[in-house]
Amino acid sequence: MQGELVQALLNRRTQICARWATLLHIERANTALAHPDMLIHLLDWTFDSIIQALEIASKLKTPGPLQTSCARPNCPCGRNPYLYFFIAGEQAWLEAMVFTQVSIPKLESVVRDQAVIELLNLIRILGRTEVEAFCSVCQYRDAALSAAKVSARS
Repeated sequence: MQGELVQALLNRRTQICARWATLLHIERANTALAHPDMLIHLLDWTFDSIIQALEIASKLKTPGPLQTSCARPNCPCGRNPYLYFFIAGEQAWLEAMVFTQVSIPKLESVVRDQAVIELLNLIRILGRTEVEAFCSVCQYRDAALSAAKVSARS
């Protein structure tokens, strides 16, 4: 991703975090830990992690062929609070990326598309790391995995 896009996203920090918080309050909370007020405190750390990863990618990479984005993280029992946190974050970041790209009309379409894919990949990789870390201590994990194996055999 171009450094110009990363800087423009960084400049939209307030808007991204505010939109993310709004979207968190819209998402359904299926556990107490998934309640938006429990997750809001993670916004700054997650924002910083995403920006840092984008900055590193912008310095190390030369634009390559367009790649598809990786899949969203998954949780066997569906109770992981980070699932909704990262879904809301993904939407907030994508909205900001669209507005950022519109404000830089000289961007080529391939650069715009690649930037969106890179952003999605970074958010999903970070999300997967956090979801898997939480799932590793979940008391419902084994039961959900066993149920999934039984239904797969049927």
